[in-house]
Amino acid sequence: MTKFFAISSALLILFQSFNLDINDVLEMDELVEHYQFHSREYGDTILVFLSKHYGELKTDHHQKHEEEQKDHEELPFQHQYSSPTTIVFISNKIPGYDTRIQVLENNPGNFHYFDFYTSLLGDSPFQPPRLA
Repeated sequence: MTKFFAISSALLILFQSFNLDINDVLEMDELVEHYQFHSREYGDTILVFLSKHYGELKTDHHQKHEEEQKDHEELPFQHQYSSPTTIVFISNKIPGYDTRIQVLENNPGNFHYFDFYTSLLGDSPFQPPRLA
């Protein structure tokens, strides 16, 4: 089960990096149907079809075939995302503020173990240390 979860989350991250949505996957049948229409009506190959809908022939195809506009809107990969991200670095340097780190010396502490417990069995080898 953990392998399935790891693989599915890795695939989810992969699809998101390609900017794929679940809607794009669900609309693949629309793409196949529209390709079949183009191959029957216009005799387009797959490369010409992709060029007409996603490549350099896209503007000419949309101008000549405005009656197919509804079908073109249902094709996958038609969304446009823009993610405006702005990274701002603020240097808040206060004059007179010392940013040096002080390194403390390793002083042995004044910690001692006091034995408040007495046993009738005597000292055993598994006693806590008497001096820390």
